[in-house]
Amino acid sequence: MPSATRPFRYRRVTAAGDLLTGAVAAVVAVLLSWSHLDAAVAIAAMAVAWPLVLTAKTGRADRLFGVRNTYSDVLQALTAVVAVLAVTGAVLSIRLLGTPFLAAAAILAGGSIAVRLLVRRKLRRLRTLGRATRRTLLVGPASGVVATMDRFTRDGEHPLSVVAACVEDDGTQPPAAVPVVGTIVRGIPGHDDVLRDEEIIHAVRLAAQRVRARTVCVAPGSEFSGERLRALSWMLGDIGIDLVTDLGLSDVADHRMGLGSMGSSVLLHVKQVRPTGLRLAAKVATDRVLAALMLLLLAPLLLTIGLAVKLTDSGPAIYRQVRVGRDGLYFTMMKFRTMYVDADKRRAELLDAADGDGPMFKMRHDPRITRIGRLLRKYSIDELPQLINVLRGDMSLVGPRPALPEEVATYDGTARRRLAAIPGMTGLWQVSGRSNLTWSETVRLDLRYVDNWAYGDDLRLLGRTAGAVVRSTGAY
Repeated sequence: MPSATRPFRYRRVTAAGDLLTGAVAAVVAVLLSWSHLDAAVAIAAMAVAWPLVLTAKTGRADRLFGVRNTYSDVLQALTAVVAVLAVTGAVLSIRLLGTPFLAAAAILAGGSIAVRLLVRRKLRRLRTLGRATRRTLLVGPASGVVATMDRFTRDGEHPLSVVAACVEDDGTQPPAAVPVVGTIVRGIPGHDDVLRDEEIIHAVRLAAQRVRARTVCVAPGSEFSGERLRALSWMLGDIGIDLVTDLGLSDVADHRMGLGSMGSSVLLHVKQVRPTGLRLAAKVATDRVLAALMLLLLAPLLLTIGLAVKLTDSGPAIYRQVRVGRDGLYFTMMKFRTMYVDADKRRAELLDAADGDGPMFKMRHDPRITRIGRLLRKYSIDELPQLINVLRGDMSLVGPRPALPEEVATYDGTARRRLAAIPGMTGLWQVSGRSNLTWSETVRLDLRYVDNWAYGDDLRLLGRTAGAVVRSTGAY
């Protein structure tokens, strides 16, 4: 992992953007309500106070991980400001409702959300390049340090840049992926616990200062827990170093995690988000309405493509195949035929030449694909008939890739979790590389979607799919 560089001052940039947004809103409000000076002053005051309210609300929340809760923070701040202004207007008998007020509120909310989206995109781009990160010291047993490093490097964006490790000697081989700058001997029988706590905390302090770390991350299995972890946080806080702990969880989205307390204990609640009730109804309704509209709009194109496929050879235009859907139920999936009519019979003879590393059959230069089929696959046009499956309820617009029965027969317990969701025409696997992905990457992305489902994520994935289709990355 690359060394950390001078951080991108995203909080300062965000505050500057909020200040500019407030200035624009104030000017617009004054121009639109010039004939009512008291209303103009009140609305302009709201716009001027806007960046201060947002800074007070979000100024410290993004210290380590960047811009988060883009929409909720802004809308909550807007609600608070509007409530205060409404009470002030009622007390002073100032009429605030109208075009100037609505225009100012729209500019404040829209402008600040846009600022945060742009800053988030910039921050992600910098972190993908190894910049705008925080120098981090990993602390824990060698096995825990290695596991944490593996999880840290799975994706392209890294808010923490691990520069060294302080390893708790548990008899295992020290990690080779990161320099070891300190060693802590674990569990000395008969050794005074207070003295030992002071020694190991001092060892972490020396290691952190030696590599100029700005953050210390405690790996799973570490001796730093309970009172010892609290003492470590005190020491690090005194010298201006942040403390984070890796719980060993993978691919759990922010909206699934909740912090609470019971007695003096701090508890982490990992919520389940499988769509049920109203959320499932919203997903199904969105799927079917959009699928129906797309079928109507694309009907001439679908008929043209079907005719072109039919004229290629004597086979049918639509290829039907049994796939495995939610909870292991079978359904018949439809797509434009892209292979010769004897493709299924020839599959067995091509297994040894497959490019995939798992149960999915993938072949970059498959001789069974027709000339028009290659074009249809390149831009995923062959999958458009699956809109009928979506309309029937067999599939969703967004979800895990629908699997073949013979693939499911080889699944282990982890891979079978993919079947907990309705399969989709697109998903994280498609916007992240499609057939270029390894089997383990495909499973991980599908499980990330299944475990962390959110309605808004479906809409964002639909938007990202358009770009992935145009680029045709991994389509073969």
